Amino acid sequence: MNLSRGNQIELLQSGGEFFPALCEAIAGAQQLVHLETYIFALDETGQRISAALCAAARRGVSVRLVIDGFGSRSFVDSQLDALTAAGVEVMVFRREISLLSLRRQRLRRLHRKLACIDGRLAFVGGINIIDDHDTPGQTPPRFDYAIRIDGPLAQQVRQTQENLWRTLRWSQLRSRTHAHAIKLPAPSHAGKIQARLVLRDNLRHRRDIEDAYLEAIAHARHEILIANAYFLPGRRFRNALLEARQRGVRVTLLLQGRVEYWLLHHACNALYPQLMAAGIRIVEYRKSFLHAKVAVIDDNWATVGSSNIDPFSLALAREANVIILNADFCHKLRSSLQAAIADGGHELSANHWQTLPPLRRLLSWTAYSLLRWLAERLAPPH
Repeated sequence: MNLSRGNQIELLQSGGEFFPALCEAIAGAQQLVHLETYIFALDETGQRISAALCAAARRGVSVRLVIDGFGSRSFVDSQLDALTAAGVEVMVFRREISLLSLRRQRLRRLHRKLACIDGRLAFVGGINIIDDHDTPGQTPPRFDYAIRIDGPLAQQVRQTQENLWRTLRWSQLRSRTHAHAIKLPAPSHAGKIQARLVLRDNLRHRRDIEDAYLEAIAHARHEILIANAYFLPGRRFRNALLEARQRGVRVTLLLQGRVEYWLLHHACNALYPQLMAAGIRIVEYRKSFLHAKVAVIDDNWATVGSSNIDPFSLALAREANVIILNADFCHKLRSSLQAAIADGGHELSANHWQTLPPLRRLLSWTAYSLLRWLAERLAPPH
């Protein structure tokens, strides 16, 4: 999509800032609330958002909810009737049937997190509808980001959601249900920020998010700072970072330090030697679970969204990132990431890999090979 001008974009850190902002926006909705999420949990946060959606529907607002059939499978089984009874229209993206299936479609999930209010406000990021503390053994909250958009870019978010809504309604033979069009005025300019919504799907936009990263990395002159929960890039992405480092660009990766998904964690570790040998700085975030998918490059390029840098996000799932071209926003995001590094980061030493036991290194390479094989098997044909 084209670059959007005239936006005000607010950075929201973790659920402590995101959920109050989302609830306030839903409470102020007059015509439309449209929410998409991968996980909709049954915890206190999920109940809070459900109550806000139901209240909006009861006062006559058109409320649409799209949830992923795998990430929200417990929600699908237990909560749909209550939402529907309140007037919320719910669609399930790829309802999960078998937990053991290895069909290609199994991992083509709706992983993006989008919300649009009256076509004038939008939220984009990596935060699911789940409590920040809803992870076993965790005390500090999950570390993540979203943005609140006020301005023309919100219309692009709305159109993106509308396109998927129509597709799901058609695929689920519900084309005659709730087919009324919701006409909303175009949002006016609310600020001076230029931004672009970048999508990933398995049709027209297969490489759009990865290509946006690669273009920005190729033009980097001073600094690349990437924070990503699941970092397992392909050869093109790794080479781009190595070439940037050869040009003298400072490259810092803030990655997951705690083991949340065993296979992914150890596979990511297999890439550390190549990256660190080139002088790329790797910091593991260990204070809590890192779920962020953000980056800052130089002084005027940043991205916040749902896409990890791994085969599942970059080659299988539906994702949505926003690219922000604004020095003030970049400064705020960089400062937040630097504070996280100082507070909860552990920088790995240059000989980190050599100090690991041989069995641990073998485990990492085995996990990496298995995940790459799995991704190639499940990726859509070109």
